[in-house]
Amino acid sequence: MKVVIGQWSVADKRAFCIAFCAILFALCFSVEAQQPGRVPHIGYLNVASLSLNAVRIEALRQGLRELGYTEGKNIVIEYRSADGKVDRLNELAAELVRLKVDVIVTAGPAPTRAAKAASATIPIVMTQDPDPVGNGFVASLAHPGGNITGLSRLSPEISGKQLELLKETVPKLSRVAVLGTSTFLGQALLLREIGLAAGPLGVQLQSLDVLGPKDIETAFRAATDQRAEAFIVSTGGILSAQRTRILEYVVKNRLPAIYSDPQYVEAGGLMSYGVNLADLYRRAATYVDKILKGAKPADLPVEQPKKFELIVNLKAAKQIDLTIPPNVLARAAKVIK
Repeated sequence: MKVVIGQWSVADKRAFCIAFCAILFALCFSVEAQQPGRVPHIGYLNVASLSLNAVRIEALRQGLRELGYTEGKNIVIEYRSADGKVDRLNELAAELVRLKVDVIVTAGPAPTRAAKAASATIPIVMTQDPDPVGNGFVASLAHPGGNITGLSRLSPEISGKQLELLKETVPKLSRVAVLGTSTFLGQALLLREIGLAAGPLGVQLQSLDVLGPKDIETAFRAATDQRAEAFIVSTGGILSAQRTRILEYVVKNRLPAIYSDPQYVEAGGLMSYGVNLADLYRRAATYVDKILKGAKPADLPVEQPKKFELIVNLKAAKQIDLTIPPNVLARAAKVIK
């Protein structure tokens, strides 16, 4: 016997109620997912201490503010630093994954590699990789593929320019020690470019490999033994973490030096020339914004550096009785007096 209520059977009523409830549940879930109370969480992973990278971190924050994000209000940033201990990065990356952050922002190749090992799904934004394709992070700059994108600072020709600037500043220069880290994949490219510039300039090069804090003293002793007249200090987390020791040695021995990182000059170094890293960090915020709005890292091309700058510290020059030539000063984006 079939019971009919109005034009619907009891079975029809039951089916309608189930379907209606399912629709309501889906709508409620969708609305909840879009609630303004759902604050995105960003992970920031770095080798060096946060204090050593304060300027760059502030540039990232500035970029986020320009896009409408206020830290602690509509975005949360989980900061993780290995304090110069590269072997801690995997643990810190895994911690960010457990926190279920929406995006991981990485400050260099080692943090990117750790983040990649920790997750194949969480989007990763590189702030400054020297060779994203060579490092195996992306398939190509135009079509990254996978879950990694961001910014490259691939400009190996910078190292040759650094040697040229040193030679212009110290015309009689003939022996230069290059402080770098061989495990830093971009280092081979940098050394090649310096070598190409050294011949025409009549400069002999001495490569000093720093794989950890204990290698700093050994490298400096070798530079002294070979009578190095100046230094080129490459970039990298290990060297950045030892910035104070490097500056102390250079100042103590009254040697001119040029750095890739402007923070050395801010701390008393002579001069720096390289990619404007603060600009890269600020631009990294645009990637974070696009990803939070639904873009996939695989579809966001990796950008290359657009701004380069020379910074000169006249106080440091005076300490070693060095006069910076007018033609060098004229090219400086910033002069510390």
